[in-house]
Amino acid sequence: MSQDSAAVPDAARKLAARRRREIVAVLLFSGGPIFESSIPLSVFGIDRQDAGVPRYRLLVCAGEDSPLRTTGGLELSAPYGLEAISRAGTVVVPAWRSITQAPPPAALDALRRAHEEGARIVRLCTGAFVLAAAGLLDGRPATTHWMYAPTLAKRYPSVHVDPRELFVDDGDVLTSAGTAAGIDLCLHIVRTDHGAEAANALARRLVVPPRRTASDLGHQRYLDRSLPEEIGADPLAEVVAWALEHLHEQFDVETLAARAYMSRRTFDRRFRSLTGSAPLQWLITQRVLQAQRLLETSDYSVDEVAGRCGFRSPVALRGHFRRQLGASPAAYRAAYRARRPQNGTPEPALRPERAERPERERAAALGAGTGGVERFSATALAGHALATAEAGDLGKPQPDGYASRLAETPVGRAAGRPVLPGQRERPVG
Repeated sequence: MSQDSAAVPDAARKLAARRRREIVAVLLFSGGPIFESSIPLSVFGIDRQDAGVPRYRLLVCAGEDSPLRTTGGLELSAPYGLEAISRAGTVVVPAWRSITQAPPPAALDALRRAHEEGARIVRLCTGAFVLAAAGLLDGRPATTHWMYAPTLAKRYPSVHVDPRELFVDDGDVLTSAGTAAGIDLCLHIVRTDHGAEAANALARRLVVPPRRTASDLGHQRYLDRSLPEEIGADPLAEVVAWALEHLHEQFDVETLAARAYMSRRTFDRRFRSLTGSAPLQWLITQRVLQAQRLLETSDYSVDEVAGRCGFRSPVALRGHFRRQLGASPAAYRAAYRARRPQNGTPEPALRPERAERPERERAAALGAGTGGVERFSATALAGHALATAEAGDLGKPQPDGYASRLAETPVGRAAGRPVLPGQRERPVG
C-alpha cells in the first residue's frame, strides 16, 4: 500500500454522528516514551490558525489509571479517560511501553469500538503492537520501527509488515515507522484533511520537510540483521548465526535445513513461525545488506561484491539489489559517496576555495546555466550522482540473463518492497 494513498477501503465504516474527524483523542499509557507521545500533542493540540493551519480539538486520554509515568520518571495526569474516545473521529496511539507486555483490555475494547463506529485509528512506532493486539491490523499492510518489525510479523502473522515505509495509510488505519516518521504521518493526516497548503504551513512552523519518503532518505539503510528477541532460545538460532557468518559462501535454504536436521518443508514452516519471514527471502535480504556494507566501506568492484556476498553472478546481485533498494549497486555507491565526505574531507561544494570563486564562475562550473545561480545541497548532489550512475548502467550491455531475471518481479509490485508472507519466492541467484 502506498504511503501516500488516501483511498478508504470498502470495509471502512461510516463515521458515527457523535464523532468528528477534527476531534483527536491521543491515548497515553504509563511507561510510554515522552518524545513519541508529544508528537501528536504538538501537531494537533496547538492553535496555529494565525499560520494558516486549521485547528483540531485535542483530547488527551489515559489508557489506564493515572498518574502515567514516562521518560525520566516524569508523571503525567491526563485530563480525560477512555470514555472520551467515544467523541473522537481520530484516535492516536503514540507508542506502547513494551512489546513484551499485553495492552490493557479496556483500552483495546475502546479502540475496537471506535473503529467499528468509523473513527480513523492512527498509531506511531510501537503503538502497532496495541492495534495488532486489538485485531485492527489483521489482513492489512502496516509498518513499525525496523527493530521491532520481525517480532510484529512473527507474533501477528496476519499483519503484512513492511518496515521499509515511513508510514502506511490504509484508509481508516494508519501506521508509522520510527520516531521522526510519526511527524511525517501527522503531516500526512493534515494534508489529507485540509490540503497541501495547510500541511506545508504546519511543516514550516515545525521546521521540518513537508513531505518525505523512504527513498529520499535512503531509509532502507536502517534495515539490519534484526530478528525477534525470542530466537536466542530457539534451536534455529545456531543455524541463523552460521548463515550470517558464511554469507560469502554459496549455499541455499536446503543447506540450512540440513544443518537444522529438518526437511525443507519443516524448516520453512519453523523459520516462518519464528521470524515472520520465509527463509529464502530472509537469506536474499541478508546478502543484499552485506552487499550494501561492502559498497559503502570498500572499493571492491560490483563483480567482487557479488562474489563476496554469495551471489552466483553480478547479474543476480543487480537484480535483487534493485528490487530490495530501488537502485543498482553502482548507483547506490555513487549516491552514498556523494552524500558522505571521504576521510573527513568536506564535500567539493563546501570547500573554501570554491566559496571564494565569483558567483558567475561557480554557477557555470555547477551547470546552473545563465538563468541564475543554483545552490546545490548534499541531497541534490546525491541525486545528480544517482542519475549519472543510472545512466551509465543503462549504456552498458547487460548479460542475456539480466532481463529474464528482472522479469521475475510480479507486475505492479513497487521496487524495494519486501516479499510478504505467502508471496512467491525467488532463487537466491
